[in-house]
Amino acid sequence: MASDEYPPVIPMLAYEDGFAALAWLAEAFGFRERMRLVGDDGLLAHGEMEAGDGVIMLATPTPDYVSPRRHREQCEQARKWSAVPWIINGVLVYVDDLDAHFAQARAAGATILSEIEEGPPARRYRAEDLEGHRWFFMERE
Repeated sequence: MASDEYPPVIPMLAYEDGFAALAWLAEAFGFRERMRLVGDDGLLAHGEMEAGDGVIMLATPTPDYVSPRRHREQCEQARKWSAVPWIINGVLVYVDDLDAHFAQARAAGATILSEIEEGPPARRYRAEDLEGHRWFFMERE
């Protein structure tokens, strides 16, 4: 892909199971897979997903990587800072139909951190994915 085919900012996320993340992010959040590269070790070396006009990149960097969810299970400090529903090291995604998106995420097993909220800056909700990465979804007005 040419560099002009990418937005100027691209979140890059690590997953313990990159292949499962590709499938889950498509099912739960409606992202579309656009690329996957498998490393010699059989792990996801590089994956790309489209979210509207945006792109996220993901991979399984090493078998020693620990997801945010597993980190919380093993670390009291991480449990403390994750006790709030706020987005900590997360990604903001604008969607056209927040109600439908919310229902799809919930049905796919996303951990809902906040129900749909009204008011400025826009209608929104917060969720965690299968490995505990946090996502903030806002409706375009």
